[in-house]
Parts: sequence; C-alpha cells; structure tokens
Amino acid sequence: MEKSGVSLPPHPCWGRIPNFRGAWDAANRLLEALQPNSLRLVLVSPDSPQRPVRLLLLRRGIPIIMPTPRLRRGYVYIDPQDIGGKYIRYASTLKGGLSLGRPIKELPHIDIVIEGCVAVDRLGNRIGKGGGYGDREIKEARKLNPSVIVAVTCHSSQVLERVPTDQWDEPINIISTERFLISLDVKTEGNTQRGL
Repeated sequence: MEKSGVSLPPHPCWGRIPNFRGAWDAANRLLEALQPNSLRLVLVSPDSPQRPVRLLLLRRGIPIIMPTPRLRRGYVYIDPQDIGGKYIRYASTLKGGLSLGRPIKELPHIDIVIEGCVAVDRLGNRIGKGGGYGDREIKEARKLNPSVIVAVTCHSSQVLERVPTDQWDEPINIISTERFLISLDVKTEGNTQRGL
C-alpha cells in the first residue's frame, strides 16, 4: 500500500490497521447500504481508517461503542447527545473518544460491528494486525446478538482472493471499499448470515 501510494499516515503501515486513501468513500458507501436510521448502537474499531465511520455515525446522532486499544480498558460509550455538536469531530478521534466517552466494562447489545483489516477475502475471512482483538470484539458482540452484522472498511487493494485463517477467526458479512461494496453469506456457529 505504501509503494502504490494508497496508504495515509500514520506510517509505516506495518504492525497496524493501515489508513488509506478513500476511507471516506468506503465509510459513506457502507452507511448508505446500512440505512443508518435503523441503527441504535454501533461498535466501531478505534483504528485511523475507521474514523470517518465514527464521525459519520456521530453526526447522524447514532451512539457508538469504541474499544480501547488492545481492550486494556474495555470499551467507551460515545453518545453524540451527551457531547454536543461542537465536540463531535473531536469525539470521533481516538484521543477524543477516550476522553469524552463513558468507560464501560461489558459490551451491550450491538446492531453492527465495523472493523478494519490488514486483508480480507470474498469468503468472509479477515486478517487483523495479529493481536486477535477485533475477533474478540466480534465474538463478544455475537454472544449478545447472534445476528449482528460485521462489516469491514478497507482499500480495494486489501481485498484478496484468499487470506489464511485460524480457528478463532470471526467471519465478516460486508466489505466496503473506496470502489465497491460486497455483501457476503457467511456461516457463524451453524447459522448462515447475510450481509445486507
């Protein structure tokens, strides 16, 4: 991604969920497909490329749950009604979300989980940065809501033919990029879930 010029700071991409040119387009495409008016609470990863998703949701008045980095301090609940309009942009950042959000230890019922990735494939497999935190967040959300939808925003170059998987990896339902959106049929513990 760095060689092709599609990555954005922070650099280097290595060891993190890479930020990318077109993250705003991917976020807008995903929210158009999700019909945001039906969303009550959304979990969004704290990574840089998901900041547009966090900001767009908060601007629409939708509360979000943001995991703290490496889940060290659980989650923060960020409600735009509590924050006020002039702080919404700041609240969508990692630093702002951590300072303005309310810490919560246990995850509530979530409508949709939106994660980042290092790479993803059209079979619903996702690779994160290697710590397993995204899969843990998804698994916790699925315990409370077995039909929760899991989406990824990423650059189209991150969508590969096949990515390696491990037994604890959690499948995803939707891939949204700067160029296209893919809705997948995936198996989650014996059930088939559709993306949209």
